[in-house]
Amino acid sequence: MFSLIQWGIADVEILVVDDHVLIREALRGVLKEVKGEATVLEASSCNQAMQVIAEHPNLDLILLDLNLPDRDGFSMLTELGERYPGISVVVLSAQQDRGSVVKALDLGALGFIPKSGQREVMVRALQLVFAGSIYIPPEILARDEPSRQGDDKAPVASRPTVSPAGLGLTERQVDVLSLIMQGKSNKAICRVLNLAEPTVKNHVTAILKALKVSNRTEAVIAVGELGWKLPPIPKS
Repeated sequence: MFSLIQWGIADVEILVVDDHVLIREALRGVLKEVKGEATVLEASSCNQAMQVIAEHPNLDLILLDLNLPDRDGFSMLTELGERYPGISVVVLSAQQDRGSVVKALDLGALGFIPKSGQREVMVRALQLVFAGSIYIPPEILARDEPSRQGDDKAPVASRPTVSPAGLGLTERQVDVLSLIMQGKSNKAICRVLNLAEPTVKNHVTAILKALKVSNRTEAVIAVGELGWKLPPIPKS
């Protein structure tokens, strides 16, 4: 899992990886609007991107297209998680099927922004990521795909409107869930909330059970489907 973006007063460096010049230019404009002082670097292929990352190992964020000319974006996402876990990655792709979104989140992406989205959508998505949350396209949350193997949960549209307390989550479990939504590991949650790791594991188990999901990625999607606005957790 990639680390949560830490936005301080230091210069922010962002790498845009996309083989289309117009897309990179459009993203430059969006990033200037959202994070005006950021330094934006560019790469048109996975190979070029890895060279830029090697030269700038302290990058804060990578916007990664999944369809690049020299390599599958998912494999690059995997390598980034292994070699540069401290760099946050948000996927930007024309592929916006539920399977691709889930796979990207499983591999540690902190968001999935469809290329087909309007500028305003990209702005809001990046603002959400910069605020410490994970962005999932609303159209993915609103669409059920029966073809997903092993997906025996109710269709998205049938999820009832319910609060965290209504599902039996305690205030502390809501805190843990909020940190899960930020992409934090159990150990990181322990540090932030000053809890023992077994206690955090018990809370995570209870959260997954309450949401009727089997892993963190499904929990993130479920929270999006339910439309919950979880309270921010102060940085430790």
